[in-house]
Amino acid sequence: PSSAAENLRPGTEQKVVFITARVHPGETPSSFVCQGIIDFLVSQHPIAKVLRDHLVFKIAPMLNPDGVYLGNYRCSLMGFDLNRHWANPSPWAHPTLHGVKQLVIEMYNNPKINLEFYIDIHAHSTMMNGFMYGNIFEDEEKFQRQAVFPKLLCQNAEDFSYSSTSFNRDAVKAGTGRRFLGGLLNDTSYCYTLEVSFYSYILRGLTSVVPYTEEACILL
Repeated sequence: PSSAAENLRPGTEQKVVFITARVHPGETPSSFVCQGIIDFLVSQHPIAKVLRDHLVFKIAPMLNPDGVYLGNYRCSLMGFDLNRHWANPSPWAHPTLHGVKQLVIEMYNNPKINLEFYIDIHAHSTMMNGFMYGNIFEDEEKFQRQAVFPKLLCQNAEDFSYSSTSFNRDAVKAGTGRRFLGGLLNDTSYCYTLEVSFYSYILRGLTSVVPYTEEACILL
């Protein structure tokens, strides 16, 4: 087998990045961002090759397919806001969450797998730019390490805003993927919500507003 597949060989210790999107069906920009990630990861770009050589990417691009099909804004076919049911998803009422959660727990319990990042992609209807939500930890060092990834995004993506990025543990968000998995996984795992504006971004140092297009979301 080629060296590119080395991290997929049976028994090899794997570092996994798990990405989910479109849990809220009306947040269409999240699908374009996820598509851009997939397109980049399977491309011939040298950075994409390095990522494939060292990491395993698990991507669930549409967590709410029935809601998307029906044209719902936030809920599934049965009227559930799925992003409030991660703590105890029902295989009948929330099958996509149940499946993803079971897979995450299997990986968590596998000593040969380390889940490095969990990133859930959303779109925001009132704020501009791309930004993140992270979790709050009592341990100062872990809190600082968690901030590294959004800071790197801010340095490398012109429309990503670290100043809009925030870390919280609101009670209302306790059932979200970021919050629940952040409490489940160990100290080497980092869980984020990646938000991208529905409509526009402002470049650093400028005041003019740049509208988002499908292409711009894919390139985020």
